[in-house]
Amino acid sequence: MPTEAGAVELPDGPFDGRTAFQSHLHVTLAAAAQQGWREIVFADSDFADWPLGERASIAALQAWAASGRSLLLVAESFGVFDRSHARFVEWRRLWSHIVDARACSGSGAPSVPSAVWTPSWSLHRIDPAHSRGVSSGRPEHCRALRERIDECLRQSKPAFPASTLGL
Repeated sequence: MPTEAGAVELPDGPFDGRTAFQSHLHVTLAAAAQQGWREIVFADSDFADWPLGERASIAALQAWAASGRSLLLVAESFGVFDRSHARFVEWRRLWSHIVDARACSGSGAPSVPSAVWTPSWSLHRIDPAHSRGVSSGRPEHCRALRERIDECLRQSKPAFPASTLGL
C-alpha cells in the first residue's frame, strides 16, 4: 500500500480470503521492486491461485530483476505454470540466471508452506484452502518460516527448467 511519500508499505498482520492474499502479493512485488530486495523466496504446493501470470505481477518482477538478485521457487509441482502463468514462464526464461526452482515432493517430504519470504519480511498463508494467513516483519516469524522452507529445500531437487533442450 503506497504511502504519501510514494513508498510501498508492507502489510503487517492477518489477512483472510483470496482477494486479500492476492492483494498482499501485489504489494509485495511492488515493494520488492521499489526497495531492491536482493533475495525473495516464493513457496507453495503448486502456485495455482497466485497472480503470477498477470501483467502487473510481471511488470513488478521486471522492475525488481537485476544482477545480484535471486528468486527461489519451492513447490511440490510446477505443472500449473504452463497452463496458468504463461507470462511468468516467459519472464523466467529471460531471467533464468536469477531464478532457481526446486521441487519438494515424494515419500517423506515435508509439505511446502504457502509463503513469501525475505530476510526482513514474510507472508505466510497458514490455511491455503481459505487463503488465511499472516504477514509480518517480526524476526521470529521470518526465522520460523525460513526453517520450514529450508527443510523442504534439504529434500528437494531441481525443477521447472527455464527451457527444455532436446536432441
